Amino acid sequence: MTDIRRTTCPYDCPASCGLLATIENGRVAGVAGDPEHPASKGLICKKMQQYQLSVNSPDRILFPMRRTGNKGEGKFEPITWEEAVREIAGHFRQIIRENGPLAILPSYYSGTMGVIQRKCGDAFFNRLGARPLILRLCANAKGMGYASVMGQTPCLEPEELKSSDLILVWSSNVKATRLHVMPILKEARAAGKKVLLIEACAREMDAYCDETILIRPGTDGALALAMMHVLEEKGLADEVFLRERCEGYEAFLPIVRKSTPKWAEQITGIPEKNIRRLALFFGQAKAPAILLGSGFSRYGNGGMTSRLITVLSAFTGAWGKPGGGICAAEHNGGPFVDAKRVTRPNFRKVSGPGVNINCLGSALTAEGEDAVKAFFVYGGNPVGSVCDQKAILKGLMREDLFTVVHERFLTDTARYADILLPAVFSVEQTDCFRAYGYRTFSVAKKLVEPQGECKSNWELFGLLAEAMGFEEPFFKRTEEEMLEELLSHPEEGLLELTEKQWKFLRENGTVRQPFGDHGHFKTPSGKLRIVNQEEKEPVPCYKEPYGGAYPLSLISIPDSHTLNSIFLERRDLVQKRGPAALMFHHLDAAERKVREGDMVTAWNDLAEVDFRAVITDRIAKGTAAVSGIYSSSQTGSVLLFNALNHERLSDMEATTLNDNRIDVKRRMA
Repeated sequence: MTDIRRTTCPYDCPASCGLLATIENGRVAGVAGDPEHPASKGLICKKMQQYQLSVNSPDRILFPMRRTGNKGEGKFEPITWEEAVREIAGHFRQIIRENGPLAILPSYYSGTMGVIQRKCGDAFFNRLGARPLILRLCANAKGMGYASVMGQTPCLEPEELKSSDLILVWSSNVKATRLHVMPILKEARAAGKKVLLIEACAREMDAYCDETILIRPGTDGALALAMMHVLEEKGLADEVFLRERCEGYEAFLPIVRKSTPKWAEQITGIPEKNIRRLALFFGQAKAPAILLGSGFSRYGNGGMTSRLITVLSAFTGAWGKPGGGICAAEHNGGPFVDAKRVTRPNFRKVSGPGVNINCLGSALTAEGEDAVKAFFVYGGNPVGSVCDQKAILKGLMREDLFTVVHERFLTDTARYADILLPAVFSVEQTDCFRAYGYRTFSVAKKLVEPQGECKSNWELFGLLAEAMGFEEPFFKRTEEEMLEELLSHPEEGLLELTEKQWKFLRENGTVRQPFGDHGHFKTPSGKLRIVNQEEKEPVPCYKEPYGGAYPLSLISIPDSHTLNSIFLERRDLVQKRGPAALMFHHLDAAERKVREGDMVTAWNDLAEVDFRAVITDRIAKGTAAVSGIYSSSQTGSVLLFNALNHERLSDMEATTLNDNRIDVKRRMA
């Protein structure tokens, strides 16, 4: 029997794409894009076009297991769910008796982006009283910087870029992270509109833009200020808009006037004449748009830089004009459902300091009263994706640390588990999704039964709650009942649905709100906040990134073949991506006598990691870039790229993944 069913891509991508899954004899046999999805419209990435290869992979973990070898060896023996749950609950009870519940630390991130399955662990750990986890791993500094200026004002959605007459692609590998914008960029160029790229490494996007401006990593704020200097100097700033619709323009002007292109050239590496030319392109456009990525925000100055770029987007009065402003990910649609019904913050009775996810290494190696005694990982692979990998591994090797990992494959984190639990794929569970790049909301009910003994996050935490003796009815519900509770108590974004739309949504459909009102600023004063008195530094200005003593800036860029550490089980995708490579400028390579294809070692005060050299002119001089995340089984080395990254937090207490420095040397045979 063959059936075609709608579902939603669960992964960390702005669109939450609509999928059509072909079900044959109770298994997923194929996946295609859903042409009726209001955002993705049938276009899906190559990763998801063969999603069934992951779902049906012979490498999946299908049964609960207990470690038999040394930590990190990846040796396990099968056990029953009853044994696994009993052992976990026993350790938790003992730790709570001896050390208190704050000695238990959960860790998750973007393994799934659904409202129910991603967040349901919060309810269990709130009830347990475990150490709170602060999730600021990805683009938080960008979002917080934007909100500092714009409040809850929605940014542009990608389709609105069709009305832009200039698109400035800023720190965004659109091909890898916003696939549905690529046709819009192509159409814009065909219509004679300029598409300009500002990047530290333009490897995948250079060919799709009219011009590329290579910038030193972490200096984007200086460029934004210098562009505003030129706009003000040439009379291209919208003085009426800036004085009447914004707060703090007068206080900001002295900063702008001293931020000359000559000053910015020394910081950014961009010639003064090119900065002026770029600013004039931007200022002479009627409705310029900034298509803003996230890489620029992963520095010590990330939040401030986000503020400056956001202010730049308003300097010509572009906001409110069709196609003018910023297209980032702050669409501020909905709210559709109340996520607190899933996370249940009211369950928490024990308070204590949280752990920023960027500082897991310090948390896992802490001693005394702050020591973590149990580490519970689900929906994430911190060994492969969180900074200071050596510290994380040191913590995971502790014999007094009890580690549980809920996973689908033997990831680099799963290898250190004491108890390893089998997890499901999205088609094997029920969930709902709020896209973060569009104003859409989707329902995705289970399509097939889980393979082996795999369980969803919801099922897992229900079993653990029962074993811990939690009596709240919440933990006794099914995930289908949780979905129904959310839909039966709709928030603003679902209140106007027709009966037909409700029926469609409940049948694994997607609904969409109209574009946001970009001319109505949702701030306390109703004005755009150039100066924000709630910030530590109310007047935005340029701040240096952390940097360091080593000569090369090290950055991570997304890769279109994989997604974070997801899809590493797909040999076809990994093979197309090629070996772990370190890209750097030909002049930097010549200084080190490195040639294309040489094996090199990148090193700093934290670690040494080996790569294959890729020499390119599509990268700023003084920069080294790594594309995507690899696993140790693919590189042959325990230490990965993130071993070179410090735990330091940004000005918004978010990741500084790109704010690290290294040197490079040829590996001797």
